[in-house]
Amino acid sequence: MDSRVKRDGKTLEDLGSYDPAALTNEEKARLKVDRIQYWLSVGAQPTPPVRAILKRAKVPLPPGATGSR
Repeated sequence: MDSRVKRDGKTLEDLGSYDPAALTNEEKARLKVDRIQYWLSVGAQPTPPVRAILKRAKVPLPPGATGSR
């Protein structure tokens, strides 16, 4: 999501989905890791809940991805 637009604004790109009711970790988080790493490399900042999902999925985060808005 672009932080400069209203809450229900248009997404920039769909990077995956999360289903907390799924039985396995692979089913819970279906992520496009290469695209996530691209957006993080150009300065995208994950929210704390997204950062936790990425951590559980073992997606490496760059040093500057603090998880704060």
